[in-house]
Amino acid sequence: MRKEAEERRNEILDAADELFGQKGFDGTSTNNILEKVGIARGTLYYHFKSKEDIMDALIDRYSVRLLGAAQEIAADKSIPVVERIIRVVISMNFSGGSSQEIMEHIHKPQNALMHQKIQKVIINGVTPILTGIIQEGIEHGLFSTPYPYECMEMVVTYANTVFDDDMVEMTNEERASRIQAFIFNGERLLGAESGSLMNVMQMFGSENGRNNE
Repeated sequence: MRKEAEERRNEILDAADELFGQKGFDGTSTNNILEKVGIARGTLYYHFKSKEDIMDALIDRYSVRLLGAAQEIAADKSIPVVERIIRVVISMNFSGGSSQEIMEHIHKPQNALMHQKIQKVIINGVTPILTGIIQEGIEHGLFSTPYPYECMEMVVTYANTVFDDDMVEMTNEERASRIQAFIFNGERLLGAESGSLMNVMQMFGSENGRNNE
């Protein structure tokens, strides 16, 4: 019974996810979801109190996927500290990464509410993951800051807004300049050696260039 209930719940979420993508949250009614899944209204309300409740459940499901990759990277002590920081930021898809499909979905104009909620998840979820890596770097003498969490909160918030094409429009040249400034200031926030983050970021740029050939 528990398995059947879980399968039914996922069917509802899958249907809602598809409909939200097509019609947007506001343009999708509970009747639309009922018709797509082929269930009675009572069954829907057994699993979810409202359409907003379905949205929150979808965000939770996205969060597992969005944060899972970052947590896996952060836990891999075989990767150098500075490289892990860059990999976590890239994995969270401020541009590119494993969550590309999710981000393309929530960036649709009709999914503005989902976009806002996902941004909240990223800021509140990625910050502590990165903070753990920073504290490790402090222990190794790579960084020097009394505010590791606050520094990462600033970094994540900036990356999650300025590098979001829906929030700030910029040319490729402007984006490149923002990235340079972002890393430059990040080094100073963390009390890192000048150029230490930049060198690793350039390494990733070279890798991406080769991968795109």
